[in-house]
Amino acid sequence: MITILTPTYNRAHLLHRVFESLQNQTSKNFEWLIIDDGSQDNTADIVHSFFPKNFEIHYHKKANGGKHTALNFGVQKAKGEFIVMLDSDDTLLHHTIETLEKKIKSLPPHLGGIVGRRRYLNGKIVGSQDNFTEIISNSLNIRYQHNVTGDLVEVFKTSVMKEFPFPIFDKEKFCPEALVWNRIAQKYDLLFFNESIYQADYQPGGLTDTITKIRMQSPEASMTHYSELASYKIPLKEKIKASINFWRFSFNDNDLRFGEKWKKVNPFLSLMGLPLGFAMYINDWLKK
Repeated sequence: MITILTPTYNRAHLLHRVFESLQNQTSKNFEWLIIDDGSQDNTADIVHSFFPKNFEIHYHKKANGGKHTALNFGVQKAKGEFIVMLDSDDTLLHHTIETLEKKIKSLPPHLGGIVGRRRYLNGKIVGSQDNFTEIISNSLNIRYQHNVTGDLVEVFKTSVMKEFPFPIFDKEKFCPEALVWNRIAQKYDLLFFNESIYQADYQPGGLTDTITKIRMQSPEASMTHYSELASYKIPLKEKIKASINFWRFSFNDNDLRFGEKWKKVNPFLSLMGLPLGFAMYINDWLKK
C-alpha cells in the first residue's frame, strides 16, 4: 500500500480538491494520511465530512511546528511502504497511484524510491522540458549532472524517510526539503521518470511564493542546508552560490559568533560568498 501524506495548515477550503483527486484514482491501493499542523480554521470538520470510496482517511492534529514537523509526524503514522507527499493545495492525476504501483513492482530493491514530474494547471511540466524516459540517479546528480530543473515528485520508501527525518531547529518553523533529500542522496539512488503524476497550484502566500521571507525567519535551517550543499560533489559555481546563500541568511541569526559560522563553510568559499551574501541580506531587508 502507498501512503498519501498531506500536511496542512489553515487550508480547509482547498482540501476538497485533494479529496476529489483521490476519489478519481484508477487504483485505490492507498491510504490518505492528513496531518493538521495546528490549523485554526474548520479543517477537522471538512475532513470528517468526506466519505471515501474504497480507501481510508486518517486525520491527526498536532501543535503548530511547521511543515517539516508535520511530515516527521506523518512518517511515523504511515502504513504504506512508500510515501507520496501531497500538499493541500495540489492534486494527483487520476492515474498516479496506478502508475506508481507499476514502477514499484519493477523497482530494484537497492533504490530508495521513485521520482516523477509535476505539472501546472495548464498541463505544462514544471521546470525543464527533458526528453529522457527513466534515469537512475540521486537528488543531487539529477540537478547538477542531468540538469533537470523544477519541483519534482519524490516518492520515498517509508523506511528511508524514517532513516532520514527532518532536523528540528529551536523556534524555527521551516526546514528545506532539499536538505533531507540531499542527505538521502549520499546513500540512496532513485528511479526518475519523465511523466507528470502531480498537478501543482502554487498559492499566493504559500511556501513557494514567500520562500525568501521564510528562509529569513529560519536562519539555522537555511544555513545548515547551504553549508551541507557546499560540501557535496557539485560544480564549483554551485558551491559558490551555496556559500553566498549561507552568508545571506546567516545575518538573520541571533547567534553572532562569526568564527563559528566561518567554520561551517570552506574558507575559500566563504571568502567568495560573504560579500555578496551580505549584499543580498541587505537587499532582502529593504524588500521586506
